[in-house]
Amino acid sequence: MRALIRTALFASLLLAGGSAFAAQVSIGIRIGPPPQPRVVRVLPPRPGSEFVWIDGYWYPVGRHYRWHEGYWTRPPYPGARWVVPHHDGERFFEGYWEGDRGRFEHDHRWDRDRERDSDRDRDRDRH
Repeated sequence: MRALIRTALFASLLLAGGSAFAAQVSIGIRIGPPPQPRVVRVLPPRPGSEFVWIDGYWYPVGRHYRWHEGYWTRPPYPGARWVVPHHDGERFFEGYWEGDRGRFEHDHRWDRDRERDSDRDRDRDRH
């Protein structure tokens, strides 16, 4: 009888241990949806006819959101349209440019560069 109990305990330990090794652990940080967008009542003057206005939006940085002011910019290529960033209740999706030449991601490093639009088209056409 003791041998049967030992065998049963040994078998259950093996089964439990095997299940633990097959388990997956996932750790994530959720920050939830961003606050409501700020409202711009008056747009600054358009720098040129080829510029389009991008409304301000919140974007995630670490475990919080940072506000990106609205701005005038030139699309990366003619016919590109801006797809606004959004949160679907579960996940945040970055904004990007889209059109017949494909998708072009926004780079927040451009925001510190006052001349970000001056050569962007030319650099992209070289590649």
